[in-house]
Amino acid sequence: MFDKLHEECGVFGIFGHPEAANLTYLGLYALQHRGQESCGIVASDGLRLHSHLGMGLVADVFKRDDIFDNLPGSASIGHVRYSTAGGEGIKNCQPIMVDYSRGSIAVAHNGNLVNAQEWRNKLENSGSIFSTTADTETIIHLIARAQSDSLVDRVCEALHHVKGAYSLAFLTETRMIAVRDPNGFRPLSLGKLDGAFVVASESCAFDLIEAEFIRELDPGEMIVVDKNGIKSFFPFKETKNTPCIFEYVYFARPDSRLFNRMVYTVRKEFGRQLAREYPVDADIVIAVPDSGVPAAMGYAEQAGLPMELGLIRNHYVGRTFIEPQQSIRHFGVKLKLNPVRDIIEGKRVVVVDDSIVRGTTSRKIVKMIRNAGAKEIHVRISSPPTSFPCFYGIDTPSRKELISASHSLEEINRYITADSLGYLSRDGLLKSVQQFGEGEISFCDACFSGEYPVKFPRLKDDNQLGLF
Repeated sequence: MFDKLHEECGVFGIFGHPEAANLTYLGLYALQHRGQESCGIVASDGLRLHSHLGMGLVADVFKRDDIFDNLPGSASIGHVRYSTAGGEGIKNCQPIMVDYSRGSIAVAHNGNLVNAQEWRNKLENSGSIFSTTADTETIIHLIARAQSDSLVDRVCEALHHVKGAYSLAFLTETRMIAVRDPNGFRPLSLGKLDGAFVVASESCAFDLIEAEFIRELDPGEMIVVDKNGIKSFFPFKETKNTPCIFEYVYFARPDSRLFNRMVYTVRKEFGRQLAREYPVDADIVIAVPDSGVPAAMGYAEQAGLPMELGLIRNHYVGRTFIEPQQSIRHFGVKLKLNPVRDIIEGKRVVVVDDSIVRGTTSRKIVKMIRNAGAKEIHVRISSPPTSFPCFYGIDTPSRKELISASHSLEEINRYITADSLGYLSRDGLLKSVQQFGEGEISFCDACFSGEYPVKFPRLKDDNQLGLF
């Protein structure tokens, strides 16, 4: 319904707390924005693993108190999912839990393995039987086939075979393992609560359960938590760190700390830099809520213009809804956003959004604002043009569906029917991020530049990788 890049997934884990499953539930609640298709929790009582998975939002899948009676123990991992690799359906819910010769193991994965299909073919040809279509199951099979004796070595052996983006949480009967890929594409943080260690995709999950934020896992780092405490390893060959810059643009919650920077602070600076690059004579600045709000605030401050709530979002509309007749399909965006005529009418309006993918939603938003009486509409985008698909855990359309891949700025502006259009430059994006935090970071911005840090098999028409 909404023309955005879709979320990836979110992972959470806790070891050493008597309310492990309940805290995992709260952690997943905080990470719900990273995936709304399915969710699950696996808990360990020290002897066995216990699982509950379901399709839908966290509040719906875990709506009965008795569910937690069946998730006992002091260790737990959880997952919220949007399917970037593998199809939809209950069989692809995570965490994936299996029994094998060494006991039981569960895994929750955020990312995308670019060589998963290659390994799946090899494993199936040698007799493996897969029960899901998710790339994550490949890791499980590789662990089961590993020759090493210890679990840590088996996980390392398995991960040496795969390439791409992964932030992983593993759980066995007696330990939790968390690991981040050597490039550090996806975020993963470490916290502590009442002596228990916690890991989460974003620090906002720590805030909800009142855990202390310790630090982010380094790219290529593995931590192992058991009854003896926590150990850290760096088992992979060191490579260039390339965290995903789109986490700052759209995916992460603004109250999270990622890659040593506060998301809110960075997004607001995107807006300031955008105002420097694309100023315009206008009366007010409005945001496309919710992700466009911090950038709109920064734009308004830099431009010396008032910011108003010119678009109101209906928070009770899900990602999809039933459209029974072709004649009412145009109501899609209107169900989600509504312009405030008294604020907009007769005004020269700057509309700030975080991205344009296909352009269909932007066109409808401009039309709504125009119908509400705006005198002029100037669209400003707080990221560069999205011209290439992502293969590292973000569900993007094929390149031919991305409007900026085949249309100029002027052509896109004519299509969305705005009076002017401006994107934040790539240099401006990177400059805005680098001025915060310690040290300079080389980000993955392949969706803007087409420069992919990890190579992968090219697909026909650049379709999304891993949808097997």
